[in-house]
Amino acid sequence: MLICSSDFEKIKALLPFGVSLLAVSKGHDQDSIRKLSSYGQVDFGESRLQEAIPKKKDLNDLKQLRWHFVGTLQKNKVRGVIKEFDFIHSVDSLPLLERISRISQEEKKNPNVFLQIKLRDDPNKGGFLKQDLLKNWTNIVSVKNIHIIGLMTIPPVALNSFQRKDLFCECRNLANYLGLKDCSMGMSTDWEEAIEGGATWIRLGSLLFGERHY
Repeated sequence: MLICSSDFEKIKALLPFGVSLLAVSKGHDQDSIRKLSSYGQVDFGESRLQEAIPKKKDLNDLKQLRWHFVGTLQKNKVRGVIKEFDFIHSVDSLPLLERISRISQEEKKNPNVFLQIKLRDDPNKGGFLKQDLLKNWTNIVSVKNIHIIGLMTIPPVALNSFQRKDLFCECRNLANYLGLKDCSMGMSTDWEEAIEGGATWIRLGSLLFGERHY
């Protein structure tokens, strides 16, 4: 069930200055997004292009909304994602970044990009390994037609609260070292640890929307 406006305001009040809330609306319908936007929420995240397109069409009157792609980005979906989304949180390799650059030039777009970093061994997650990111950093920052704004990370589910916070701090420190302002990290179960670790974007789904409709 969608959170009520007073509980939404309580969550917003807990966010320090400089921390933005991304409402992850994947699996939830347009009416829920519209209602949450009436509370003042502007940023919404989707993970499937084919699900996002009809939602965006139905919500086209809400010109203030900003759309973030948070799912695994398949190479055949890059053009559609560039067309439909303002932010991409899940760029996990240099070849994918280069493909985004080429298609962005063709589409005359300049998307905001987070580089997904894999800081712990996890077969279920993708991302740049830290050593590979550092090794290829000169090539990464030379890629055109994109705006790299930060790092994104997702901790393995087996980590405890202290281990997750350590991982978030490591991501923040790496972003600082690379001169990147933003860290997209923390979800409904660990957003408080993520804030303590230096997140500037937290991605909340079930905490705001309840269980997914589909």
